[in-house]
Amino acid sequence: MNKPKYVYLDYAATTPMDQRVIEEMNAHFKDTYGNSSSLHSVGQKAAQTLVKSREIVASIINANRADIYFTSSGTEADNIALMGVALKNQKKGNHIITSAIEHHAVENTCKHLKKSGFDVTFLPVDNLGLINLEELEETITKNTVLISIMFANNEIGTIEPIKEIGEIAKKHDVIFHTDAVQAFGKIPIDVNEMNIDLLSASAHKLYGPKGVGMLYIRNKGIREGWGKYIEPIMFGGGHERDMRPSTVNVPGIAGFAKAVELAKEEMPKEIERLSRLRDKVIDFVLKNIEDSYLNGHPTRRLPNNVNLGIRFIEGESMVLDLDGQGIATSTGSACSSKSLDPSHVLLAIGLKPQEAHGSLRITVGRFTTEEDIDYFLEKLPPIIERLRKMSPLKKGKNH
Repeated sequence: MNKPKYVYLDYAATTPMDQRVIEEMNAHFKDTYGNSSSLHSVGQKAAQTLVKSREIVASIINANRADIYFTSSGTEADNIALMGVALKNQKKGNHIITSAIEHHAVENTCKHLKKSGFDVTFLPVDNLGLINLEELEETITKNTVLISIMFANNEIGTIEPIKEIGEIAKKHDVIFHTDAVQAFGKIPIDVNEMNIDLLSASAHKLYGPKGVGMLYIRNKGIREGWGKYIEPIMFGGGHERDMRPSTVNVPGIAGFAKAVELAKEEMPKEIERLSRLRDKVIDFVLKNIEDSYLNGHPTRRLPNNVNLGIRFIEGESMVLDLDGQGIATSTGSACSSKSLDPSHVLLAIGLKPQEAHGSLRITVGRFTTEEDIDYFLEKLPPIIERLRKMSPLKKGKNH
């Protein structure tokens, strides 16, 4: 078949910006250059853009406009959520519950808090990547102040039982945060129905700009006002209502809002289309490539995520060979791709180190075509066959 110009299958790492988002941002770079904190008309035009953007971003998770706080990234939002709640609630308790498969933005923040004297429980997951709800509830103590469980895993695509976690947290009056960076804009999220108190998201995962994220902070309900249960961890001017000081990136936020608007509009058809492309990859590989298997849950998974285990070869070799054919994939999280250590997520679901090194993550997106998938599935088998012939990891020896 004819080779497409380039096949990008690493949408979980980052997404190309949608042209409609670029056009929206360009207009704001030109016309909305004022500081949104300024009282003059140019500044107030920027402030109005922020109000409109907050409304759009809030609408996709059924939140109030006032609950949205813009940040520089999902990582910053995670840090504010975890550290802000921990520091505010030290007198009430010092126990935090998270999972063994969190993104490094949550995992490393929790490790930092542990070094600072907090008690952190890293809940294990089963072989499909799901936490045990009974174990979660049994882990809660009178000192538990925060539960932070990701909405969907960035490597294996497993979607956690967020609504049930939210119910448990509410029952025990524990604050619930979810890192929804991978799920936001891809699948339906309702912070009220799911009892989510804090939620992190990032623009560049849904065809928006890098350098823009958001933190949802529940302002109403059983905890009236965010100041009662979270505090800032950065200090400066009064931007973002004192939660996140720094002159606001208005064009970036406008681009984020446009990306959210498009995601909300296109979500139903995209879930259907991406799920079909995802399942086409999974079905082909499991049927045609010997000693292959799927990592993550077979049905409770993101519509765009495939994580495959290919025995007897290393994932890095597959990624490099596929790139040589004009196909971008990954072995897992882009944030840890330069590390030689096996994925903590794959180890947590029970894979041996040599199996974890043999993973290949394929993530599809808005600009992925059927032709792209066909080209990938044409090139993958001969690459695996060639690498297995060269590999020291022979069948029967290391398995």
